[in-house]
Amino acid sequence: MADVPTDAPEHCPGTTSAQAGQGAACQGCPNQTVCASGAAAGPDPAIEEIKEKMSTVKHKIVVLSGKGGVGKSTFSAHLAHGMAEDENKQIALLDVDICGPSIPTMMGLEGEQVHQSGSGWSPVYVEDNLAVMSIGFLLSSPDDAVIWRGPKKNGMIKQFLRDVDWGELDYLIIDTPPGTSDEHLSIVQYLSAAGIDGAVLITTPQEISLQDVRKEINFCRKVKLPIIGVVENMSGFICPKCKNESQIFPPTTGGAEKMCSDFNVPLLGKVPLDPIIGKSCDNGKSFFAEIPDSPATKSYRTIIQKIQEHCERNL
Repeated sequence: MADVPTDAPEHCPGTTSAQAGQGAACQGCPNQTVCASGAAAGPDPAIEEIKEKMSTVKHKIVVLSGKGGVGKSTFSAHLAHGMAEDENKQIALLDVDICGPSIPTMMGLEGEQVHQSGSGWSPVYVEDNLAVMSIGFLLSSPDDAVIWRGPKKNGMIKQFLRDVDWGELDYLIIDTPPGTSDEHLSIVQYLSAAGIDGAVLITTPQEISLQDVRKEINFCRKVKLPIIGVVENMSGFICPKCKNESQIFPPTTGGAEKMCSDFNVPLLGKVPLDPIIGKSCDNGKSFFAEIPDSPATKSYRTIIQKIQEHCERNL
């Protein structure tokens, strides 16, 4: 991982420098206090502890998007469902959206609780080979607000990575909130020694979404997080009756395809709008079984195959 915060001022000494948080360039930087305390304390010992914990996890994938509402958690949930269709694979889905945990509902696990065992927190299982962990399992009600500042969020993410009994996993999928902030920096920092296969970036076709995803691409490059590719979600709507396609969110600036070409990153695929996807998420089910022949299902399966091929090449 790079040792320079993504919102750092010019001439930033970096988080691992003895001058972190103390140099002239640090004055007025929002990271000054955090960097200064880190320089005094030295490297976080949790990084090595997490490396040891993650030694039984073959592949780690982070799902990102600079923009909210583009279907990132929906994609994460169905990426997990799709991979878990192979009963020989062990899959886990980690929700680090601390303030807006939607994964428990999408996975049909609302109201479930986390249990403590001798080897740590036990994740909640959807299937024998699909485990889920979220702060949503620690709340007394799904309507409870999590009103936390950065350090407390970071502490919870550290616990998820270090204290959960993940066991032997083929894939750990990490669903993140929108943006390039505390949660994202924590994931990259804590997994820096364990290694991340890469990030999958989710966007919709319109320019207002692409603007934020471009920032996400730059974030990945600054922190040296490999980009597996981009998924364009809600890419057109195919009428189930007449089969005509409509552009609900017109790609006025060329959509994800043009952005990927400009930034030299892979376009993994385009997923069309389908009302059954939203209904399935509300009901906590996978839509693959409900609409196996839909264009959305076929697109998802192609994208999942590309992600798996990327990870297998990096073994």
